[in-house]
Amino acid sequence: MKLQSLIQQILQKRSYLCVGIDPDEKLLPNSLSSIGIAGIEKFCLSIIDATAPFCVAFKPNFAFFEAFGADGFGLLEIISGHIRKKHPHHFLIADAKRGDIGNTSARYAEAILTKLNFDAITVSPYMGEDSVKPFFLEGKWVILLMLTSNKGSENFQKLSVGMSGEPLYVEVGRNAMQWGNTENLMFVTGATHPDELKKIRQLFRDYFLLIPGVGAQGGSLLEVSQSALNESVGILVNSSRGIIHSSSAEDYLEQAVLASSMMQKEMEEIMRSKGLVQ
Repeated sequence: MKLQSLIQQILQKRSYLCVGIDPDEKLLPNSLSSIGIAGIEKFCLSIIDATAPFCVAFKPNFAFFEAFGADGFGLLEIISGHIRKKHPHHFLIADAKRGDIGNTSARYAEAILTKLNFDAITVSPYMGEDSVKPFFLEGKWVILLMLTSNKGSENFQKLSVGMSGEPLYVEVGRNAMQWGNTENLMFVTGATHPDELKKIRQLFRDYFLLIPGVGAQGGSLLEVSQSALNESVGILVNSSRGIIHSSSAEDYLEQAVLASSMMQKEMEEIMRSKGLVQ
């Protein structure tokens, strides 16, 4: 998906919501958890169809599928095909967090971006340029981990490094700008770091940010939006558990629709207050 197409979808839908597909068997209603992988498939596809009107992106978390072995990988193919057929204008992110030596990264890219036909993949920058560049395929996006939302992000990502004394996450972003550009590179920046989000937006003014951590992890949608929106919106805010597992009962679809529609309405109000939509 091209940058302008993504922006167009955001403005048309008045939403920058990304729904994370992280199916937890323990949180499914009994009618689905009792039938194994078939229940996971039914759950994921029904959640996708129910929330599609309120979001512009979907982000399956590969760990929740790989745990099922070959069946899980097959389900990722089914999900990708389903979205491509029924919701072709949605941005499809593989939350796979890959990153290895060049020839290994190239095979990861082939598997996920070509075989499974995802638009984008989350990538770890720890091994450097040659581990990231193979993911820059034509028409695809790299979403690089910059400042993550988990508690352990404090261990390394905020350490001062180099002559500049800037935090490591800033140096990651500055290096990455030499590898990609605003039309094929995004950064993961957690909602649990609102002060740092302001700095990131100032330093990486025109880049899209994928922002997890709103909802279950404690991040505030309003606070994140105030800190990180730019003239082209410039953010995708992800919510996973707060939407797909907002209920573990048989009303899970109704509750997912309610949760996603409420987020979309809040996003629309924020966009209107910023003059991004009428």
